[in-house]
Amino acid sequence: MNSTDTLWVILSAALVLFMTPGLALFYGGMVRSKNVLAIMMNSLAAMAVVTVLWVAIAGSLSFGSDVGGGLIGDWSLAGLAHIPATLPGLSGVHASPLAILIYQMMFPIITAALISGGTTDRIKFSSFVVLISIWTLAVYAPLAHWVFSPNGWLAQRGVLDFAGGTVVEINSGFSTLAVVLVLGPRKGWPRDAMTPHSVPLSLLGLGILWFGWLGFNGGSSLAMNGVAVSAVLNTQLAAAAGLIGWLIYERTTEHYATTLGAASGGVAGMVAITPCAGFVQPYAALIIGLIAGLACSKAVRMKFKLGIDDSLDVLGVHGVGGVIGMVLLGLFASKSINAAGTDGLLQGGGFALLGNEVLAVVVTGAFSFGVTWLIAQAIAKTIGLRVSEEDELKGLDLTQHAESAYSGGGSGRFSS
Repeated sequence: MNSTDTLWVILSAALVLFMTPGLALFYGGMVRSKNVLAIMMNSLAAMAVVTVLWVAIAGSLSFGSDVGGGLIGDWSLAGLAHIPATLPGLSGVHASPLAILIYQMMFPIITAALISGGTTDRIKFSSFVVLISIWTLAVYAPLAHWVFSPNGWLAQRGVLDFAGGTVVEINSGFSTLAVVLVLGPRKGWPRDAMTPHSVPLSLLGLGILWFGWLGFNGGSSLAMNGVAVSAVLNTQLAAAAGLIGWLIYERTTEHYATTLGAASGGVAGMVAITPCAGFVQPYAALIIGLIAGLACSKAVRMKFKLGIDDSLDVLGVHGVGGVIGMVLLGLFASKSINAAGTDGLLQGGGFALLGNEVLAVVVTGAFSFGVTWLIAQAIAKTIGLRVSEEDELKGLDLTQHAESAYSGGGSGRFSS
């Protein structure tokens, strides 16, 4: 075990965990005041529920010894009771295996929390907990094994995904789309204005997300080396370029530049660089971030034409941003940055990597959407997925949690 590498992985794990409360603030400011605690509670629930499931079995299904031709891991790491000297397929990594599993545990936590962004204002809290519990085992764990485990079938094909363009971003976007289609739109959408109740709260959340994302991407090197440094730099560059790209779109098409648009653009840039961070040159990170900012700003406006009430634009930012990052990685990947990678099309590597990246995009989108849709349908037909119309109109803070975020918001269990 290399103590420096292990320290970097543990610090990165803490940064990634910090992103989930950041996401709670980011989402909390974007909803109406009557639902702010409910959306934050979903992130808190993800932190607790996914942690337990990861230690119990999901971590083993993701990184245990392969069974079934690269489709899933075995039960050898269940309970984290018998950790080998090296995780299967990671013999060249010198960070502590337990530290790696702790770091990887933080990824499904925030991915599950992201789903709440599209379903906010109308999903039952108990049903959300059931949803992410089944989803962690049936959707996230298989995808993590396919891509993050060196023994997974997509990894074996040569797919590159440095920190989760497929497993986290495309997965969260298309899983959210599936749940949203089962839930249906919010009452009054899109006729009634459903404006953010606290943009400053969202901006605070963005700051935490931006800070944490340096560990989200940088830690995926699993070592304190030059690749980690490149990943951190590229994350910063893409975030800045994404913010600029979003504002360019707003300014040229709608004649104003909004603070919430700037925040969304920063996130879009970081989403798109996530699969690329440890594989591309700094100039490519700027291009990737700029394209993501422009494209995602357009994508989030398409939901009104399509009639899809993805409340906080998880598909438009994370799903579309993840697709952009994976495809552009097939163009810009450079072995000069990471010898363990592959040269992309624009680096003289031909079409092989681009083809593998497109395959991963299609497979991830189809799998995450299909399985999550089945899970959501099963919950809707049994315990119910959506709150009653009366509860929705009253607000989820009071009806699901008996609390109010602000004084004067109504009588709750802790009201005076």
